[in-house]
Amino acid sequence: MDYQNFVEQDRVIDAIANYYETPPLAYMHSFGCQQNVNDGEKIKGVLVQLGYGLTDRAEGADLVIFNTCAVREHAEQRVFGNIGALKNLKVANPKMMIAVCGCMVQQKTVVDKIKQSYPYVDIVFGVNGIDQLPHMIGERIRTRKKVIMEPAERTELVENLPIHRDSSFKAWLPIMYGCDNFCSYCIVPFVRGRERSRSAENILAEFRALIQSGYKEITLLGQNVNSYGKGLDHPMDFADLLAMLAEEPGDFRLRFMTSHPKDASRKLIDTIATHDKICNNLHLPVQSGSDSILAQMNRKYNVTEYLSLIRYAKERIPEMTFSSDIIVGFPGETEEDFEKTLELVREVGYVQLFTFIYSKRTGTKAAMMPDSTPYSAKTARISKLLNLHEEFAVNFAEKMVGRKVRVLVDGLGKIEGTWSGRLENNLVAEFSAPENHTGKFVWVNITGHRGILLTGSIAEEQGE
Repeated sequence: MDYQNFVEQDRVIDAIANYYETPPLAYMHSFGCQQNVNDGEKIKGVLVQLGYGLTDRAEGADLVIFNTCAVREHAEQRVFGNIGALKNLKVANPKMMIAVCGCMVQQKTVVDKIKQSYPYVDIVFGVNGIDQLPHMIGERIRTRKKVIMEPAERTELVENLPIHRDSSFKAWLPIMYGCDNFCSYCIVPFVRGRERSRSAENILAEFRALIQSGYKEITLLGQNVNSYGKGLDHPMDFADLLAMLAEEPGDFRLRFMTSHPKDASRKLIDTIATHDKICNNLHLPVQSGSDSILAQMNRKYNVTEYLSLIRYAKERIPEMTFSSDIIVGFPGETEEDFEKTLELVREVGYVQLFTFIYSKRTGTKAAMMPDSTPYSAKTARISKLLNLHEEFAVNFAEKMVGRKVRVLVDGLGKIEGTWSGRLENNLVAEFSAPENHTGKFVWVNITGHRGILLTGSIAEEQGE
C-alpha cells in the first residue's frame, strides 16, 4: 500500500492551519529499540508534511507524541509517568494535543488504562498506524473528541511514508516487521504482529536513495533479520539481500540487527567475509548459556549450535567482533545455569554485552512460570557477569592500541578538543583533530584507552 494514495492530506493540512493561531510545533519522543526510533522518524516525517515544526521540548509544543515500548515493565512505567507530567501543560494550553502510539497501545489493557486514568490523551494508535495519523489529527480537530485506534493486527505494509531522519549520515532501514518466534519471555509477537518482509525492490530503492543522499552507515532492521524473505512472491534469503546491497557502488558500510541464533547461518558468515562493506561485527543474542534455560525460553537452539556458528565466524573472519543480549534471573535459573552462561561469555569474548535482569511481561508464557530466586541473588549474578565482561572488553581495547583504524565521525567527544566516532567493530574512539569531520570517514591512530573507550589522534596520512 502506498502512503500518498491513502490519506486526504490537503484537507488535513488546511484544518491544522486553521486550528492554530500560529504555526504549530510538535514534540515526538520514542522509547525503546531501533525499530521504534525508525518509526519515530517516520512520525516526524508525517508531521513535517502536515505543516508542524519540530521542537525538542514538550513545553510549548502544540502536539506531543510518545512512541512507546512494551518490552520491559520499567519502560511502560516511564511512559505513564511522562503522560502524567503533561496534564498541567494541557490545562495551560487546551488546544494542545497528546498522542500515545507504538507497542504499548497494542495491548488492550494499556488502552483501557489510558481511557480511564489519562482522559486528556487525545489520540491513540498502534505500531502500524503511522499512515493513519493525518486522518486522526483531522478527526480530533473536526469532532473535538478523542480518536482511539483499538489494538488490532494489520498485515499490509505501507511504503513511501515520509521520513525525517535524526542523522544526515547514519540511517535505519527496516527490511521486515514482526516476529514469529514467540520466545516465552517476549511480548513482541503480540504487539508487532507476525513476520512481514518488505520486497527486495522497495528495500533496494530506499537503500540507493540513502547512498545518493550521502549516508555513510546504514543499519538493516528486523526483529529477526535472518527470517527475511519468507512469504514473498519472489523469496530471497537475508544473506542474498545483504550481498545485493553490499554490491551497490559508493563509500558506505552496512550493519544489521537483530540476528536470531536459530536462523543465523554459515552462509551469512560467508557473505560477510566476502564483502568489505559489511561490518565485521555480529550481534547474536544468546540470552543464556544453559540449554535447559534456553529450552524454557523457547529459543530453539542449544549452546553447542550457538558456539559452532561463533567458532566458524572466528575462523572465516579473524577480525570479527561479537555482541549479545543476556537475561539474568530467568524463572528457574539456578547457580549452575548461571555459571554456564559465564563459561559461554568467556569462550566467545563479547566486545559488547547488553544485560538485563528478567522482567515479567503479562501475556507471555514466562510470566506464569514459578520464580523462587530472590532479587538480591539476581543482582549479584548480573554484577558478576558485568565484571567478567568488563575485564575482557578492557583487554580487547588494550590490544587495539597502536593500530590505525577507520572511524565514522559522529560529532564532538566528551573531552574538549576531541571528536568521537565508531569503528567497524562497533567500538567508539575519541580522538583529537584540528577540524570537524562529522559524518565522514577518517583514519585514526589509537594511542590509548579509557576502559572500553579508545583514544587517539587523527592520522596525518589519510590513505590506507
